[in-house]
Amino acid sequence: MKQLELHDINVIPNSILLDELLATYRHVLGIDYDAYRNHCMRVFNFCIALAGGSADEEKIAIATLFHDIGIWTDNTFDYIFPSQRLVRSYLEKSGQAAWCDEIDAMIGEHHKLTRYRGNPVWLVESFRKADWIDISGGMLRFRLPDDFVADVLEAFPNVGFHKILAALSIERLKKHPFNPLPMIKL
Repeated sequence: MKQLELHDINVIPNSILLDELLATYRHVLGIDYDAYRNHCMRVFNFCIALAGGSADEEKIAIATLFHDIGIWTDNTFDYIFPSQRLVRSYLEKSGQAAWCDEIDAMIGEHHKLTRYRGNPVWLVESFRKADWIDISGGMLRFRLPDDFVADVLEAFPNVGFHKILAALSIERLKKHPFNPLPMIKL
């Protein structure tokens, strides 16, 4: 597979839908709002670039907002199920229940260490890779151009997101030493 060319993709500076959804969780996110928004925008950009021209920005925006939100809504580092519950409720209320299975899989598989081999037309694998690019601080790139990844990271600074995850990981390790990272799948 050839590496994407830089001229093929550009940083998307905002997503109206993502910002509207984020606004509904501003009170829950509190001081972590900017850190989570920037993480979401990085994942959103990487996912759209990885998915190419077939990218459904609306699905990606919804999955992006909800993929980690359970950390804050349910005050837990075992947040996959709470995040999936919230996205299903949102999709059903907004008349998009047909997207439930795909977006549920995008959230449920986004920390999978190995390739997602389910439905190949779904955005799950692109989303999984996008989150890993961000969590790795751009060390993983999945053939995205170096300049594009650097531009996204610069456009949406970390502002403490990885520190939040590190602190949550330490707390989880203290309470659950035999299951410190419950969201990771092989």
